[in-house]
Amino acid sequence: MTTHPSLTQIDRYATGDPGLDEASVWAIEVHLEDCADCRARLAGSTTAESRAVIDLVATVLDREIAATPVPARRSRSWSLARHRWFVGTLLPWLAMTVTVLGCAALLGALWVGLPSVVLLIAPLAPLPGVAVAWHRRADPAWELVAATPAAGLTMLLRRTAAVLAFVIPALAVVGAGTGASLALLLLPCLAFTAATLLLGTLVGVRRAAYGLITAWTLAVIAPSLAAARMPVVLSADSARTWALVTAVLTVVALLRVDGFRRLSHRD
Repeated sequence: MTTHPSLTQIDRYATGDPGLDEASVWAIEVHLEDCADCRARLAGSTTAESRAVIDLVATVLDREIAATPVPARRSRSWSLARHRWFVGTLLPWLAMTVTVLGCAALLGALWVGLPSVVLLIAPLAPLPGVAVAWHRRADPAWELVAATPAAGLTMLLRRTAAVLAFVIPALAVVGAGTGASLALLLLPCLAFTAATLLLGTLVGVRRAAYGLITAWTLAVIAPSLAAARMPVVLSADSARTWALVTAVLTVVALLRVDGFRRLSHRD
C-alpha cells in the first residue's frame, strides 16, 4: 500500500470487520509496520473491549515474568564455557582412545620382541576425538553453533585443545610404563593433529582424520608389526624432525584461517 489507509479502513481493521477483504487486510498490516502515524490512529480506533483484553494480557505476562526465577549467572557462564570447549558426544570417543592405549601397553608387555605399540599408535591418539569435535552428526547443537560468529577456527581450536588436554596426559602416563621417549610420544601426536586441521580446510576435518589414520596404519603400523621392528620415522633421532614438522603444519594451518570458516559446509 503506497498511500495511507483511510480512517474508515483503519476502524474496520481495528474492529475485525469481516467485510474487509483479505488483500486489504494484508496491505494495511504491511503499511502499519513502517508507519508510526497509522499505528497511532489504529491505537485510537480500538474498542474499549480490545483495550481491556490487551491490558489483561499485559498484566498476566508481567505477573508470570516476575514469578519466573532468574538462573544463576555462574551456572549459565559454566554452561556456555562447557559448550564452547566441549561436546558430550566426545566422551565415548575419548574413553575408547584411553582403552586402546591401555590395550596397546598391555600387548607390548605380553608380547616380547614386538615394537612399542603405544609409540606406533601415539600419532593417531587424538584424531578420533578431533574428528568428532566438529561434526554435524556428533554435535546435537551443531546447526545452532555453526551459525554463530564462534564457528570455524575458534570453535575447532577450542574443542581440539580440549581433546589434547585429555589425550596427552593419558598418552604420557601409558607411555611412561613402556619406557618410550616422551618427545616421540607427544610430537607426532601434535604433528598429526595439526595436519588434520590443515587438511580439514580442504576436505573436512572428519575426512582428514580418517584419511591420516588409514594412511599411517597401512604405511607404518602394519609393516612395523609384520617386521617386528620400529620404523625409521619413530627412531630416537627423529624427534627434531617431528618438532619442525609440527611447527610448520601449525603455521600453515593458521595461515589457512579463511578455510576454517567454511568447515560447516564440508563436515
